[in-house]
Amino acid sequence: MTSTVTRTRLAVAAATAGIVVLAGCSSSGSSDKASASSCEPAKGKVTLQYWNTVPGMDKVVDLWNKQHSNVQVETKNISNDQYGTLGNALKADKAPDLAQVGYDELPNLRTQSAFVDASACKAATAAESKFVPWTWSQTSFGGTGVFAIPQDTGPMALYVRSDLFKKYNVAVPTTWDEYATAAGKLHKADPNLDITFFDPNNAEWFNGLLWQNDAKMYGYSGDKWQVSVDSAQSKQVADYWQKLISEKVVRTDLAHGSTQMYAAYQKDQLATYVGAAWGYSMFRDNLPKQAGKWTIVPMPTWGANGSSGDWGGSTVAFMKGSKHLYESVEFNTWLNSDPDALALENKLGGLYPAATAGLDLPALKQGVPYYNNQKIFDVFADASKKIDTSFAWGPTQKTVNLALQDAMAKAAAGSGTLDDALATAQAAALKSMKDQAIPATAGK
Repeated sequence: MTSTVTRTRLAVAAATAGIVVLAGCSSSGSSDKASASSCEPAKGKVTLQYWNTVPGMDKVVDLWNKQHSNVQVETKNISNDQYGTLGNALKADKAPDLAQVGYDELPNLRTQSAFVDASACKAATAAESKFVPWTWSQTSFGGTGVFAIPQDTGPMALYVRSDLFKKYNVAVPTTWDEYATAAGKLHKADPNLDITFFDPNNAEWFNGLLWQNDAKMYGYSGDKWQVSVDSAQSKQVADYWQKLISEKVVRTDLAHGSTQMYAAYQKDQLATYVGAAWGYSMFRDNLPKQAGKWTIVPMPTWGANGSSGDWGGSTVAFMKGSKHLYESVEFNTWLNSDPDALALENKLGGLYPAATAGLDLPALKQGVPYYNNQKIFDVFADASKKIDTSFAWGPTQKTVNLALQDAMAKAAAGSGTLDDALATAQAAALKSMKDQAIPATAGK
């Protein structure tokens, strides 16, 4: 995630075949195994280091520390520069025992030998049954080891200022065509009101939109990665948002999670938010005066396509150099599957759990006061069932995201289009993989 407020937790669901291939392409496979040749408990007291970006995680760690006197955990929030901080620590051989890592960053860090394989610990392999299957496949690289424990996911939905839609007699949209129509009506009724904002510097959010339209950014066949960042499905999404930008019915001057973004919502200048499950606490905590005005509904769909997208979701990875693998597995499993821990993480940090038991938490079955007591997690639970689990991340995703963001920012400023940005990202993907001697070709 890019900040404490936004928690843009890079998400999810890589195809199993692609993950297995990555392990073969990476030089890290053997070193991962060697680092985890044993899983013996420590003979004395242990202190673990856990770095993360989740608000309130210190309170969750406090709960663990009160219950486990021999294994204490020290937590550090690295939300200001998550991957820069981790990267520097890895270079200096000072990485923590455990760290929060977004699903789409796992392949990239794996190629850098950043993780230790915890599969020597029986508790680690036994934990598989506790989590949604596709999340486990991601963290185990298709069954080649156990490099992380799933933490949360980010099924997407539409946050709606229902009072504004009612005020201007505009129907809440259920399709993207209806969403575009609603955008025009709202802006016509009030020139200071836009339906939402498009943040050109947020590739992770845009990837979630592509995911919803069944875009396949990566695949694997014929001993090569098939790169299709600029597929027809992706172009459909890009052209759609380009049209809204050109018609000036969405704003492009707001960064997600910024003070300016919240100010725009506070001033009734934005009527919807296209976001993930973890975003529910953002509005609750930053716009308290709008309690009761928000409703959460399913994402608008592409015609008969009822798919949903995923934006966000992270793991807690076993970092290279940890001397306490046994205790790390013990804490990591508790952190991401214990009902009390999950309830606190949802309440304080807005996490939507990857653990199957987490979906049955009482807090996720009750109405949420801020949202007029709507059972909002029912919407996210339904969305999570409609996510294309064959969607795959590439091994150089960070490079591709940066290229996409740079080109989208230019398009938002009037230089080129979002379609051009996809082409730029496609070229960046192929070049970055070629530079790392990863076999790749342009897909369809």
